[in-house]
Amino acid sequence: MSTKLEGKIALVTGGSRGIGAAIAKRLAAGGAKVAITYAKGSDAAASVVKAIEGAGGKAIAIQADATDPKAVQAAVDKTVSALGKLDILVNNAGTAIPKKFEDTTLEELDQVINLNVRGVFIATQAALKQMNDGGRIISIGSCVGERMMTPGLVPYSATKAAIRMFTQGLSREVGDRGITVNNIQPGPIDTDLNPAAGDWATPQKAATALNRYGKVEEVAALAVFVASPEASYITGANLTVDGGTNA
Repeated sequence: MSTKLEGKIALVTGGSRGIGAAIAKRLAAGGAKVAITYAKGSDAAASVVKAIEGAGGKAIAIQADATDPKAVQAAVDKTVSALGKLDILVNNAGTAIPKKFEDTTLEELDQVINLNVRGVFIATQAALKQMNDGGRIISIGSCVGERMMTPGLVPYSATKAAIRMFTQGLSREVGDRGITVNNIQPGPIDTDLNPAAGDWATPQKAATALNRYGKVEEVAALAVFVASPEASYITGANLTVDGGTNA
C-alpha cells in the first residue's frame, strides 16, 4: 500500500462500478479515506467498500442521486462528518444513451445533461465550500469531448466538451487556494456502460492506435496521480487516456 495520499479524504461520485469503483480503490490503496456515492445498486457499492476495507483501507458508501442538489449536498456533508474533511472530489457519475440524435427523446437529452453537466456543477459547488486549500477537483470527461468520431454520441460529446471548458475556467478561480482542477478524458474503456464486447465496440476499437479497449485501472492510475502531491503544478488540463483515439 502506498502512502502518497495518507491523511487525504476523497469523494467519488458514481463510485459503485466501472471507472468510479476503480478510482475509489486506487485512491484508498494510496492511503486516502474514500466516500463513494451511488444512485442505485447498494450491493455493488457495498462490495467496493468491502474490497477497500479488505485491503486495509477506509471507505463509506452514500446513496445519492447525482442530479439531486439536496442529496449531493448531504453526501458532501456526510463525507466531512464521517471522515473529517474533504481534499479530493472525483466527478465520475455520468451516462451516455447511444442513438441517433434525431431519434433521442427530450427526456433522454435531459437525463444526459442533468447528470453529465448539471451534476458536476452541483457536486463541485458543494465540495468547494468544504474543500481544504491544496485540494483536488478531478472530472471524468471523455475523448469525444475534444474530437468526435463516434456516431450516436452527439449529446454526450457536447456535455463532455462542457466539462472541458468548466475545468479550464474553474482552475483560474480556485488557483489562489492551491486547488487544482483537471479533466481526465477516457477513450473506449471496458465497463458495463461500454463493454469491449458490445455492439458499439468495433468502430471504437478501430479508432484507437493500440487496437484495444482500455481497462478501468488505466484511467484510475492517472486519476490517482492527478490527486497526488506530485501533480500540484497540473491544473486546468485535459488529460486524455484513450489509446491514441484522438492522436
